[in-house]
Order: sequence, then C-alpha cells, then structure tokens
Amino acid sequence: MTLIRGGVFTRADARACGYPDPDIDSLLDTGSWRRIRRGTYAPYQVLTVVDERMLHLRRVYRLLRDGEAGLAASHQSAAALHALPTWGLDLGQVHVTARDGRPGRHAGGVHRHVRDPVGPGLLTWNKVRMASPARAVAEVAAVAELAPGVALAEAALYSGLATPAALKRAANQLTRGAERAHRVLLRAGMESASVAESRLRLILSEAGLPAPSSSPPPIDPALIDQALVDESDWESSALWFPDERTVVEFEPRFPFPCCLSDDDPEEVPDHASPTDEPTAADLGSAPEPLEYCWISWSDLDDPAEVVDRIHTTFTRATRRTGIRPFDPTRRRKPHSRRRQPARFATEEDLPS
Repeated sequence: MTLIRGGVFTRADARACGYPDPDIDSLLDTGSWRRIRRGTYAPYQVLTVVDERMLHLRRVYRLLRDGEAGLAASHQSAAALHALPTWGLDLGQVHVTARDGRPGRHAGGVHRHVRDPVGPGLLTWNKVRMASPARAVAEVAAVAELAPGVALAEAALYSGLATPAALKRAANQLTRGAERAHRVLLRAGMESASVAESRLRLILSEAGLPAPSSSPPPIDPALIDQALVDESDWESSALWFPDERTVVEFEPRFPFPCCLSDDDPEEVPDHASPTDEPTAADLGSAPEPLEYCWISWSDLDDPAEVVDRIHTTFTRATRRTGIRPFDPTRRRKPHSRRRQPARFATEEDLPS
C-alpha cells in the first residue's frame, strides 16, 4: 500500500490491509507511523527518503482521488501504481487516459491521453482506476526507449503480473504504436531479476554475444560453508557462460518485485520452473569457471566498453584452455599451390 501510494495512506487504507484501530493508534504513538494530516499517515522510514518516484505516485493518487471523474492512470503512471520499476522513464508528468478532451494535452503536470472508448484492460483497485499491468507495459513500450521498455516488460513477466500472451494481446489493442510495442516486447525475456540484469542481457544480445546459460554459475561449496558467499545473491547477480568458462558478475540494481510469498514456499513462478534447476549430476559435470568479469551499474551506461571487457575476458579464458573455438562464419583462405618449375623434354623422354 505504501509503495503504490507514494508512502502516504489513509486510516481506511490501513484498515483494509488488516490493521485494527488499536494497532494504528499504537504505531502512531510509538512514532513508527507519522501523521501527515488528519486521517493521513506515512511510515517514518518512508518520510526520510523522498525520491522522484514517490512524488509522482503522490500526484497520481491525488489526481485520481480528487480530479474529474472517469480518469484512469495509464502508461508509466499505471506501471508505478503496480509497483513496477520506472527506471529510464519520464516521471515529470502524470499520465491519464480519458474518454474526451484535448488529446495530448499537457497542463499542470498532467499528460492527458484521449481514447473513446477507453478500451479494454482497465481495472479498479481501492477506488482507483488504472490500466492493467499488461496494458501499462504495452503503452510504455509503444513510446519509450528500448532499454526501459524491455526492463519494464521483464519486470512484469518476472513478478507474474503479466504473461507473454497478455502483453501481446495488449499491444494488439493499442490504437497507436502497436508495431513499436511488439518490437520491444519481443526482446523481453523471463530470466532477468533486476533492471541491471535486463540492461546487461540486452547489451549482450545487441552485440551478438553468446547467450548466458539458464543455470546459475558453479560455486565452491567451501565458500558457502564459510559464509563468504550467499548462494541466492550469487545466483541473482552473475551470468554463467559454460562454453567460454566465464562468469560475468554485475551489480543487481533495482530488483524486480516477486509475487511469491514466504508463506507459500511450494509455489513456483513461471520463470523458475523446478525442472530448470540443475541436478547433482549436472553440477558434477559442469566445467569450472576460469575467468570472472565484473560489471558495475555505471558501466552499463557505456555498452561498447561492456562488450569489449566481456570479449577480453572470453579471450583470456580461451587461452587458458588451449582450445580454439570453431567459428563457422569465418571465411577460409584459399590454399596457394606451389608451382612446379618447367622441365624441357630430353632424349630419354622421346619414344623409342
């Protein structure tokens, strides 16, 4: 609730989430919650850090609650309400969709999209109308840059808020930008667990580098026993290239939300099927990593440097193995035949 409301919520919101009035009063008395105004509260920790996303969510909620009737949050505003990452997206304006008005109007920090009828894929949550996760992703993919659009789509897939079929259907229902949305959605996979991983995988794909393995990289059990490495963090911040014997580690900035609850350990989302996990036999036969490459969050702003660094790491690993990989696209050089010197016929060569 605090995430999608920009950190601010009402007493009715708290009651809807299961907080009785005595608990609400206790949290207010102890200072865990702070009173913003009459009937409106915010957690103390949320008040200490206010970023652009939180301010945008507050403007969205205020507009939908107190603005004209019939408005629905759309595009990145709807994505933020669904707690999806908004990295790389412009949050300077609130995006809403209405049945009438001047299309594309920018007034008071509000970008008004007009669509009559408003179209499918709208839902109402706690008296707030907004686009569904699939529709919000498709709307952003139709107008945003490639990397933010792919990251948003992969976050929706990872969290289980949308499926590939739902994203494709939402893109088909767009009135504008359907082709662009389809091109962006085709690049989105279900393996990324953070914005950083989504950006890194996109850079690898754009450069034509090999795709990483779906299995996590091998890890020395001794490091886990000594508490030097956390296995879950290692799996979510490293890519494994078994053919190149290389592990690419990265900084897992902006992790995607996951709908898997701690109370339901048996539930497995679509992106983590138990059949995809390596068995003991697979781990025993897996090659040992020879080289490691570290990619920080700031490095992702320079894709050429990232590609060159990974290429260099692949080359070092190849030299250590002593095996030269076969490149089927490499053109073969023509073999030059040594010409025999001319020999004149002698008397011995003449027929008798």
